[in-house]
Amino acid sequence: MMRLNKYIAHHSSYSRREADAAIQAGYVRVDGEIQDNPATQVDEKEVIVYVSGKQVTPRDKYTVIVYNKPKGELVTKSDPKGRKTIYDGLEKKYKHFIPVGRLDFATEGVLLLTDASKVATALMNSNLERIYKVKIKGEVTPEMEAAMLNGLELADATAGGHSHSTVTSMTFAPFIGYKIQKSEHNYSILKIAISEGQNREIRRFFAHFGTEVADLKRLSFAEIELNNLPTGKSRFLTRSEYSALFTFLKADEKEQREIGKTKKDTRRK
Repeated sequence: MMRLNKYIAHHSSYSRREADAAIQAGYVRVDGEIQDNPATQVDEKEVIVYVSGKQVTPRDKYTVIVYNKPKGELVTKSDPKGRKTIYDGLEKKYKHFIPVGRLDFATEGVLLLTDASKVATALMNSNLERIYKVKIKGEVTPEMEAAMLNGLELADATAGGHSHSTVTSMTFAPFIGYKIQKSEHNYSILKIAISEGQNREIRRFFAHFGTEVADLKRLSFAEIELNNLPTGKSRFLTRSEYSALFTFLKADEKEQREIGKTKKDTRRK
């Protein structure tokens, strides 16, 4: 199940705000009935939705692109303050594509976008490896290394987060790996591999040790890398990248079915 406005935005060229406007104006029919509530829950597999007389059809096929996000772009459809978003940099044909997670305003590098909500959800919730290059102010301390190796649980993880964030506590899984490329009194450079995509996770991690992240760039997401893609440009996945993604999605679908079956069996007991 998903919200009607999200369904329309995911399966058409409408943005979420445009979907809201169309619904509230009475242009949307759900299973033959006019629906004016954007929050209405619909079954993605069963529902029939028309917007202004044109059917919105879920896509069985999907497209995934890699965008080399520059610093200074927000990962959002639009910004009330008029700041630049990724959709200002992307071609118009990608206006309806869904970002796989978010990179914050000051972070650059690999950002995946797709026209299929199920693909975006599966990748966002995965524990696939994400590799970052991090520049921090100051040296890498033994305490930082211990936390990277063993994980970290913070009751107060507000340092390093956005001032408007509602996230207060955070648990950091052990890093998949890390390599210190430079460690000096003024600044240090690391390459780290993590399996999560929590809100400003890396900035919060180092902020716990009183260290500010000066630069942050995502180099890869799973097997998908920039491959010399210039900043602010996008590309389609290669054949091998699509093959790896297909294998992952099949395994994830099987895992979700097994989880659903287990839950049903538990309820019966």
